[in-house]
Amino acid sequence: MSDALDKITLRQLQIFLAVVEHKSFVGAASQLNLTPPAVSMQMSRLSDVLDAPLFDRDGRSIQLTPAATALIPYAERMTEALNEAINVIDGLQGRLDRLVRVAMVTTSRNFGPHLLKEFSRLHPDIQIETTIANREKVIQLLQSGDVDLALMGRPPQRIEVEAVPFASHPYVLIGHPDHVLASKQHISRRELTAFKFIAREAGSGTRMIHDYYFTSHSVQLPPLYVVMDSNENIKQAVMADMGLAFISGHTIALECQAKKLRILHAEDMPAMREWFAVHLKGKQLRPAAESFKAFVVNDGPSFMRRFFGNLPKELLRA
Repeated sequence: MSDALDKITLRQLQIFLAVVEHKSFVGAASQLNLTPPAVSMQMSRLSDVLDAPLFDRDGRSIQLTPAATALIPYAERMTEALNEAINVIDGLQGRLDRLVRVAMVTTSRNFGPHLLKEFSRLHPDIQIETTIANREKVIQLLQSGDVDLALMGRPPQRIEVEAVPFASHPYVLIGHPDHVLASKQHISRRELTAFKFIAREAGSGTRMIHDYYFTSHSVQLPPLYVVMDSNENIKQAVMADMGLAFISGHTIALECQAKKLRILHAEDMPAMREWFAVHLKGKQLRPAAESFKAFVVNDGPSFMRRFFGNLPKELLRA
């Protein structure tokens, strides 16, 4: 019987227990929506694998053999274990159905947590797991399936995604309030090449804006004073008058209101982009994730207008 483990199926054990309960192949067949010959065939196969008879016929009824009596508690334990496993998975699936995993790029940290809080207020039964990371890390999380959705600017190109825009996203050029360009009403691209810049790391969405602003018009990139890995550090460096910087307008409202930064009137600025809710193309979202996506797409625009209602007027110029 060394190969019995490979040949005995849980279905056979379920049929066996039904036969034991009814003391009849016909009764077991009726319970399981099978035909009596199908029940008889499965019991014959189970008996052959065990190399022991399981039932003796006594007219229309059947009697259990000692082998069948010995098998009953083990068959019951295995089917009970399967039922327990199914119940655990059902419970886990229920929890997963109430969980949404969201990643957001660091640029969105100014509004993202507030957006999640508003969603939680409307859906208190849904649990949210949040990751805030740079663009490259967010793309990795999407690709690996470790998050359901991401809030980000330009959607990734190297993986197939579904990206739905939900709000405008202005990028601006900022400088110290006392910078020589702060009072100018029009600053050309070429004029900017004479000044040092502070920029994000290569590959970030903000760095792409910086580079594209000049290269799209065949203008030489200005010198970089320093590269920094966060918008917060860039803001501090600009406030220290270390250089100019392109940055998301959604990260500087407080600094502008406190007159610590100045939005410069550069040619073709602000550069208007969009915020997107992104997930892998073809991914079947669980109910909680589907609810979050619907919330961002339907309620996100009005939320963003309310949240950034006091932005400096320069950020509203298209």
